[in-house]
Amino acid sequence: MVEFSRYYINFIREFFTNIGTFFKTIFEAFADFFFNDIKAYFENLINASNNFTFLDWIATLVVLIINSALLFFVVLRLFQFLRRYIKFVKREVEKDELVEEIAALNQKAAELIDEKNKILAMKVSSLGINPNQKEEEEQMLGEAKTGKPKEMGPSRFVKLIAVDDYYSELITTVNMKSKDMIGLKELVSRFINFSASQLKLFYDKRIISAFFAGMATSKIIILEGISGTGKTSLPYAMGKFFNHDASIVSVQPSWRDRAEMIGYLNEFTKKFNESDFLKFLYDSTYREDLSLIILDEINLARIEYYFAEFLSILEMPNSKEWKIDVVPDTLPNDPKNIVNGKITVPQNLWFIGTSNKDDSTFTITDKVYDRAIAIEMNEKAPYIDAPQTESVVMSYEYLDSLFKIAESEHAITPKTMDNLAKLDEFIMAKFKLTFGNRIMKQIKQFIPVFVACGGSEYEALDFMVARKIIRKFEALNLPFLKDEIEELIVLVEKMFGKNVFNDTIKYLNNLKKNF
Repeated sequence: MVEFSRYYINFIREFFTNIGTFFKTIFEAFADFFFNDIKAYFENLINASNNFTFLDWIATLVVLIINSALLFFVVLRLFQFLRRYIKFVKREVEKDELVEEIAALNQKAAELIDEKNKILAMKVSSLGINPNQKEEEEQMLGEAKTGKPKEMGPSRFVKLIAVDDYYSELITTVNMKSKDMIGLKELVSRFINFSASQLKLFYDKRIISAFFAGMATSKIIILEGISGTGKTSLPYAMGKFFNHDASIVSVQPSWRDRAEMIGYLNEFTKKFNESDFLKFLYDSTYREDLSLIILDEINLARIEYYFAEFLSILEMPNSKEWKIDVVPDTLPNDPKNIVNGKITVPQNLWFIGTSNKDDSTFTITDKVYDRAIAIEMNEKAPYIDAPQTESVVMSYEYLDSLFKIAESEHAITPKTMDNLAKLDEFIMAKFKLTFGNRIMKQIKQFIPVFVACGGSEYEALDFMVARKIIRKFEALNLPFLKDEIEELIVLVEKMFGKNVFNDTIKYLNNLKKNF
């Protein structure tokens, strides 16, 4: 015991001595560099200058100016980087504090509501009244007379029952005219002419082709870019074009879960606080044409939080399983299309999110990007002198048939698939990223429809590679991958040709600017 104690004391003494020596060495190194070495440099210069000629002094002056400028530039860049980093950290801290404050306010509001409900319940109890007594007695009396449960007064879903009443005597079958039975290429041209002539909104053919191809690929489309480029007006114009106005839902920064988007059941009043989003979703269950719900400023809140359930169910291969829980039980007077407390997300519905990238918004995560089709809109389309063009009446079944025909008639060529496999192999080897099953499925659905809309196969593949794979490079340690990115650019131009994969090359060149 004594020997071990002696050993351990010596070990501690030696350990802290080594630490002191380490910091002493670092301090001495800094002192030598900033004092002794610099002094020695000037002394050497003074000694050497005794033999300088006039030209030597000129060269000395030029070199001193260049070195001073270089040193100043390095210090300035370090200062700018440090200031930018401090601003970034401060902004992130302020953003987190704001989110926490909003959460605290929401929690406080919930506590106040609970307290209010308890106070009302106490007042009712003090009067000896059961708020549900009359309804329960009427229900029991009805069951005694008829042997069947009797409906319980007004429904807890006011807005949805109004939708039921609206469609109760309305024929929703879509009767298409022969002039509206057109192909995808003509559909793109007709929409562009319609929006230009009727709405004075102008769109590029490539964007519209990507939009229709996106509809064939995913039920979630994200339109992102700078303000004023027509992100919200595009789905709005689509609604006008298909004679069913798009429904606009403004995303709120306080949305943290699905209850704030769909609504919730008030346990005291037994009424469901229905949101406009739920009403629009329910309305689409009655229709056979195309329905669009615009989630404006989709990233003002974290979409992977409030939209999580939709992201999950829309992945299911069986569309009959696309069901969202609304209430935990079923009542006789619930809306017609809410079955067992669930509402089915219909096939004819698409969710269109608009996104701005600025300090007021959250970053959209890979979980969302992988499941959606993202279309960048950073430029306004030029003016088009379009002829007067009418809208179309089109059923979901007809548009879906156009998508299926495109998949069979414009399947990806074996050469493109071979080049895609080589590209996947290279990216996997160099960047540890790969084309997963989900992305491959989306590519095989997107490209044929894009081609049927009038685009080229490589143009469509470039669109998907840039947004589904190259976009993920932003999370990598780019300064250490400079050579690999250069190799990737060379490989892409070799396989697909120069000036073909423009989106991918542009994205890679932008990443190089971060080196």
